[in-house]
Amino acid sequence: QVQLVESGGGLVQAGGSLRLSCAATGRTFSVYTRAWFRQAPGKEREFVAGVSGRLTYNTDSVKGRFTISMDNAENTLYLQINSLKPEDTAVYYCAAGSSLMSRPTIFGTRLYDYWGQGTQVTVSS
Repeated sequence: QVQLVESGGGLVQAGGSLRLSCAATGRTFSVYTRAWFRQAPGKEREFVAGVSGRLTYNTDSVKGRFTISMDNAENTLYLQINSLKPEDTAVYYCAAGSSLMSRPTIFGTRLYDYWGQGTQVTVSS
């Protein structure tokens, strides 16, 4: 089993930055894909960025502003968010899967085995 705990969210003005963290514990050796998703009220959960094996995946909407990284020694996934926009407001979740993923499966939610509780990011204008 794997447990994921997100932190680092908060209320930020547009143009500001945040660094989200996702600490993983348990049987982390079984994890091959890690990703960040976000969900705004009334909308479906959407992919933000992910890492599977040695490959990194991003959506066009966040390229240049969001950076995903992994500290393997600490089993912690990070999401550095710069130049925040009001449309970035959402609950951000980290997820982990036991399979290597690529397009298009990495962008969906069905193949992820573990999810964190989410951390709220609110961007004011």
